[in-house]
Amino acid sequence: MSPRAFLFLLVCSHGFLALAAGKRSTSFRLKLFRRLAAAGSTRLERMQELFRDDQLRQAMIHDRLGRRLHGRRANEVSPPAQSFRMPLNSGVYTGNAQFFVRFFLGKPAQHFVLVADTGSDLTWVKCRLRLPGCRLCRGGGNGTRVFHPEVSSSFQPIPCSSDMCKTSLPFSLIECPTATAPCVFDYRYGDGSKARGVFANESATVVLSNGKHTKLRHLVVGCSSDSTGSSFQASDGVLGLGNSNISFATIATARFGGRFSYCLVDHLSPRNASDFLVFGHRPAVLSPSPPRETALVLDLEPFYAVGVDGISVDGKMLAIPKDVWDLSAGGGTILDSGTSLTMLAQPAYRAVASALNRRLAGIPRVKMDPFEYCYNWTTAPTKAAKNLPRMVVHLAGSASLKPPAKSYVINAADGVKCLGIVATPWPGVSVIGNILQQEHLWEFDLKNRRLRFKRSTCGKSTSRITVDNELT
Repeated sequence: MSPRAFLFLLVCSHGFLALAAGKRSTSFRLKLFRRLAAAGSTRLERMQELFRDDQLRQAMIHDRLGRRLHGRRANEVSPPAQSFRMPLNSGVYTGNAQFFVRFFLGKPAQHFVLVADTGSDLTWVKCRLRLPGCRLCRGGGNGTRVFHPEVSSSFQPIPCSSDMCKTSLPFSLIECPTATAPCVFDYRYGDGSKARGVFANESATVVLSNGKHTKLRHLVVGCSSDSTGSSFQASDGVLGLGNSNISFATIATARFGGRFSYCLVDHLSPRNASDFLVFGHRPAVLSPSPPRETALVLDLEPFYAVGVDGISVDGKMLAIPKDVWDLSAGGGTILDSGTSLTMLAQPAYRAVASALNRRLAGIPRVKMDPFEYCYNWTTAPTKAAKNLPRMVVHLAGSASLKPPAKSYVINAADGVKCLGIVATPWPGVSVIGNILQQEHLWEFDLKNRRLRFKRSTCGKSTSRITVDNELT
């Protein structure tokens, strides 16, 4: 796929919203997915849809953070000697702006490709389930890979009469025809897509650092027998890496060292250019050079927030109001692997975009929606094209994120580059998307509430991992 085709899908598939039906429908939870461009629609229509989704999306982030939870999870267990990892690669080969992991669910294990999403706390897969008296269990999941719970000896539906269903599970419905009926969920998305099904406890097979297989038991997963929408065509569901009691990340890190890490390859990398999502100790975080480090704010479930002191361009700190970075003032910043473009609240966007544009003044401008600043690179003077402005995000505690220029001056089409940041309304939260995170190793230390990161080439070629049925 050409950079033009991919970027068009990227900007036309900006984040959309998951709205819940049922008893907790007022507690909105943002789902940071991407959808493919709708067939038959014009570019203008797609751009208008993008901006509508952005406006609604930011309103929902603000609402979600306004309802933030301050309860803490149970104490983490002591870290064991082992860790485990999952291959992680860009979804560009599918025309998708997400990052995918390989996941093995059930006993015996069934293989799936899931979106790695730090903005979501629910892990769910497309599923074919038949249960008496369950109206959401009649259909079958869409796609070539579908989970078959009837062949998994570890699959246990969560009853709708349980306290977990009533108080802890996101988007569970109030209906409970019988005490033993399963707890059902209903996700509704801003473009009409949906994912509905039942909650269950299930186990997953992971590969330890010593090469052996082990089970992670009592995971909370969604078995979706009714998922529709183009957003789900490229994957089999979502791996919830968000911060909450039910997320895969929380359950896995409680057993494996209280931390997880990932290294995102260049988002335009081919399918075989992969790195890993790792749970537990990862030697590369500390060697050969020490990482940068900042506080990880875990009070805004399910999001991971960080403190920002400011943004500089070519060494000059920009005049951005401090309230933009202050959660208590309606601002703040979250780090999200399910969002591609970096989104800055309006005062920050205006300062950053203007500063970058001034330093690119020697390159002819072109128009390309929805970006405000795009440049004709085919006619760019050699000196200007090589000496791109240096943008640095200064995080709290003197930790600086210094992304490569290609992460914020991005390829938008053949011979065209654009500033890969977009504005969001103020007040509102800013989001560091996965393109700005690429070619960095990130460690989320949940136990100690620290975020560590460092530059890395990532991009290891990995062969397909299989699970021996005799071990499952």
